[in-house]
Formats: sequence, structure tokens, C-alpha cells
Amino acid sequence: MEKVQLELDANRHGHFYIDENNEQIAEMVIGISGNVLTVYHTEVLPKAEGKGLAKELLNAMVSHARENNLQVIALCPYVFAQFKRHPDEYKDIWKNE
Repeated sequence: MEKVQLELDANRHGHFYIDENNEQIAEMVIGISGNVLTVYHTEVLPKAEGKGLAKELLNAMVSHARENNLQVIALCPYVFAQFKRHPDEYKDIWKNE
């Protein structure tokens, strides 16, 4: 399995993703505007569920946000649930308004 990768277009929209055997098996769709990273959606293919891939995507996104001094808006239900469940872990980047 490949590690989490990030792909952004010229408008800073894109995704964190994981490929396995040349197939994308997990994805987190994001957009960056100014110093705000918005997470729209996280999805793992059914055949890849239960392997902690969504958490790997989350960890990669959080690391990217911290390294680039970004605040995160969690529109994605998975990311929002993780932020709400562990507020102390994400308080430095969670733009919770």
C-alpha cells in the first residue's frame, strides 16, 4: 500500500488519497483558501474499510494544516466527528465557528 499523497490544482482544490495497486482506495476532498483548509468529504472503498485508512487521511491532513499554519473547517461528517470527539487534540487547527 502506498502512503497518503496530496494532489492540489492551481486553485488549491484537491485531495489527500491512498492508492493500492494503481487504484485509489481512499480519498479526502479538500480546498484551501487563504489560511483555511476546508474538508468536504472522506471516502474509503468498501473493500478497503476497517484498515484505518480514513484515520491515515485525517492524520495527513492535520499534519499538512499544522505545517502550513492552516485552520480547518470540517464540513466532512467523519472529520467533524473526530474533531468533536477529541477537541484537545485538534484545538490548534479547528476553526469551529
